Amino acid sequence: MDALEAGKAERCGVYGAPPAELAGAPHQAIQFSPLVPGAASLEAEPPETLAAMTMLAPPGTLERRYMIALALRALAPGGPFTVLAPKAKGGSRIGEELRAFGCTVDESSKRHHRICLSERPGGLKGLDEALAAGAPQFVEAIGLWAQPGVFSWNRIDPGSALLSENLPTLAGRGADLGCGVGALSIKALASPEVSEMSLIDIDRRAIEAARRNVKDPRARFFWADARQEDADLKELDFIVMNPPFHDGGAEDQSLGKAFILRASKMLRKGGALWLTANRHLPYEAALKPLFRQVELKIETGGYKIFEARK
Repeated sequence: MDALEAGKAERCGVYGAPPAELAGAPHQAIQFSPLVPGAASLEAEPPETLAAMTMLAPPGTLERRYMIALALRALAPGGPFTVLAPKAKGGSRIGEELRAFGCTVDESSKRHHRICLSERPGGLKGLDEALAAGAPQFVEAIGLWAQPGVFSWNRIDPGSALLSENLPTLAGRGADLGCGVGALSIKALASPEVSEMSLIDIDRRAIEAARRNVKDPRARFFWADARQEDADLKELDFIVMNPPFHDGGAEDQSLGKAFILRASKMLRKGGALWLTANRHLPYEAALKPLFRQVELKIETGGYKIFEARK
């Protein structure tokens, strides 16, 4: 019985968005990806409660092994487990990783993906090690809580560091779009004139880490897609952001442009957007129609910082 058949009658899960033509998941499958706001948490899933699981595995080794281990823990013995990923993004390693956990694996390839069919064995090996390596952790090098899989989880992104060093003293109500683990918000909240700071990220793990890092009663946290409207975030005095420009590993400049559009709608007239970006990204063209004043504040080390006034 495959995952699709099992899911017709029993509780089963899906992680991410596996291509339907490569690995079918039932419509009623429970979504467990931390990148889907509102999804269930695999960490919170009791052991041996899922009948089947289909997973589009993430590319990072620590993150992937952690998620596979969580899924195996949640599956009932004998439950079918389908794991796939592009060959160039960890797919070639999935079979070996499943076998290391004690699974028997049937591997195939299609459309540049590696597809592994297995079942949850009665006895599992190496789960504790994988769960510990991929769990939330305090990263000494940056002095912050983070987790493998979160953007720039074990270092401060150079663009964010440059913006943090060049932020003025901020005031009023603000937001950090795509906040990650909260480094920019910590800098913004250093100003006693800031009355409220909304941290928004599409990654649940980032928001959970930010809650641990930003211990300030003025901070509010939102597990949400910053590109989507939030009626509560209007008439802001300032926004800080280091918008993403990759989707699934491929450059996608429309992401940053969507962040800029949302920022323009969230700010009050005269409000300021402070944005950091890689030098090659053409955000000037996206900023100028939406803001009455756009100023390149600094350009160095492959990065640039803009202040844009609504």
